[in-house]
Amino acid sequence: MHIHFVQHEHFEAPGAYLLWAMERQYTVSFSKLYDGDLLPDKVDDIDLLIVMGGPQSPNTTIRECPHFDAEAEIFLIQQCAAHGKAVVGVCLGAQLIGEAMGGKYAHSPEKEIGVFPMMLTPEGLQDEKIAHFGTVVTVGHWHNDMPGLTTESKRLASSEGCPRQIVAYGNLLYGFQCHMELTPEVVELLIAADEELLNCNHTHRFIQKPEDIRSYDFTEMNSKLYGFLDKLMMEYAQKVSYTD
Repeated sequence: MHIHFVQHEHFEAPGAYLLWAMERQYTVSFSKLYDGDLLPDKVDDIDLLIVMGGPQSPNTTIRECPHFDAEAEIFLIQQCAAHGKAVVGVCLGAQLIGEAMGGKYAHSPEKEIGVFPMMLTPEGLQDEKIAHFGTVVTVGHWHNDMPGLTTESKRLASSEGCPRQIVAYGNLLYGFQCHMELTPEVVELLIAADEELLNCNHTHRFIQKPEDIRSYDFTEMNSKLYGFLDKLMMEYAQKVSYTD
């Protein structure tokens, strides 16, 4: 299997997604856009596209952020979907998948930064790829927006601060507004990028102090993410084998 990551900023690192790919001995490639890398010009060699987060929104223009081309990323996602590839979006990546499928992103009711419970919906509990998360699972959050919905999409999880934490746009297309990939190393990168807000926040209910975020053990959360990814790739492999 070949996994391709689209990374918008150095501090929005793939964390447990990359660790999972390495442990499974999958091949990996990157478009580190902040370093000037280009997006893939074809999707033939990609089995799983993972689009990471970032401070941008799907409405951010190239003039506002020269290394971020939302239209090009949306087209890449659409190409992957059209060719039967698996696609996972994280935070901004989830919003871009929604846009690619025809759902308009929106502002979340609450800004969430930290570690908070997430609840699976009835549809989430019926989804074989994430049912092992359990009814309630504690996950990482670092966002202000949320992905859009389509008539075909399924809302699989929500939190007190955001009703769209996981959205399935198809059997192989998933948007994770939450950050189940967080590791201590990724948390340090994110804290460094948002340190002033985290230390000076007095208005948002769902923004934790740096020490509270650092104190959480992400091992179980990462393990649940691994389970999802394994099941996703199993379904993908079965589909590829069937079509061949």
